[in-house]
Amino acid sequence: MESKENLVFLGMMGSGKSSIGLIISKKLKRNFIDVDYEIEKEMGMKISNIFEKKGEKYFRKIEEILTIKSLKKHKSVISIGGGAFLNYKIKKEILDNHISFWLNWDTETLIRRIKNSQKRPIAFKASKNELKNLIKKRSTVYSKAMYKIDCKNLTKNMIAKKILEIYETK
Repeated sequence: MESKENLVFLGMMGSGKSSIGLIISKKLKRNFIDVDYEIEKEMGMKISNIFEKKGEKYFRKIEEILTIKSLKKHKSVISIGGGAFLNYKIKKEILDNHISFWLNWDTETLIRRIKNSQKRPIAFKASKNELKNLIKKRSTVYSKAMYKIDCKNLTKNMIAKKILEIYETK
């Protein structure tokens, strides 16, 4: 599995991609890349401000460029944005060349975590029903990941342990 050297975490906003990715990167002594953070650093503004001032289409283009750039780095642990895996180029690159983990949570837990979050522009003004539909729609795409990690009732360290066990058997 030599070409698949990056571990990529995907899932809904609020699924713990960044915190789990950071734990895994420390355990594996690898570089950690949080693509959302890279976008904010590059643009000099929060994602919610990018959405507000430049629109979602502009954001998605920057997200594609910086996600693909991050995926080209070697032996890294990468957390991608909640909507990034819906992009065909990003999804294809991840599925063809990286080890992907979908951090899956039940709908109620995700809604509780993301509802009214100022930093999540897609969710901020959404109703509970709209969020349920978004989670359902995205889950269909996330299910293409190499591994599905069911996170319900697990701590961050238990989730990380599960991922490391999978990774170390490869």
